[in-house]
Amino acid sequence: MILPLLIGVGSGLSLIVAIGAQNAFVLRQGIRREHVLPVVLICGLTDAVLELLGVAGIGFVVQRAPVVLEIVRWGGVAFLLWYAWSAARRAMKPEVLVAGEGSDGSLKRTILACLAITYLNPHVYLDTMVLMGSIGNAQGDPARWWFVAGGALASVVWFFVLGYGARMLTKFFATPRSWQILDGVVAAVMLVIAARLVFGGVGV
Repeated sequence: MILPLLIGVGSGLSLIVAIGAQNAFVLRQGIRREHVLPVVLICGLTDAVLELLGVAGIGFVVQRAPVVLEIVRWGGVAFLLWYAWSAARRAMKPEVLVAGEGSDGSLKRTILACLAITYLNPHVYLDTMVLMGSIGNAQGDPARWWFVAGGALASVVWFFVLGYGARMLTKFFATPRSWQILDGVVAAVMLVIAARLVFGGVGV
C-alpha cells in the first residue's frame, strides 16, 4: 500500500512543516543542544498517537467537544503569552545565553514546556486528529492504517531532522546578536499564535 503511505507522509508534512510554536521550541532546543531527544520524541510520538486516534474515530468526538477545546484554547493562550514574554526577556539579554548561563532549566522543566506547547494548542487536535483522521478514513480499509503509518513517519522524521539538524546552525548562533534575533522571532511567533487563538477561535 505505497500510495496511502505516501499520502500520509505528504499530508503529515503539510501540517507540521510550518513556522509554529512547537517547531520554534524544537529548533531552539536543537540549537542549544539541550534535551533534544526527549523533546523530539514527545513531539513526534504525540503526532503519531493523535493521528492513530483520529483514524480510529476519536477525532469525531473531539470535533463535537467545543467546551473542552475552549478550555484548551485559553490555557494555550496563557501559556503562549508567558513563553513569548520569556523569549522577549532573553532577547534583551542575549549575552547570557552565549555565555552558557541562563539555561531554560532542567530536563523536567523542558519536558513540561514541551508538553504544554504540544497539548495546549487546540489546532493540534483539529489538524492531527480531525483533519488527518478524516483524510485517513477516506482511504478505506486497510489503506487508512498505511496512511497513519505514513503520517506518523513524517512527524517523527521531521522533528528529528529539525531538532538534530539545528546543530548545523550552532556557528551562526555563536554571537549575542544571533540569539537576540532568534528569541525575537520566537516571541513574535508565540504572540501571533496566541492572537489567532483569541480572535480566531479554534475553527471547529
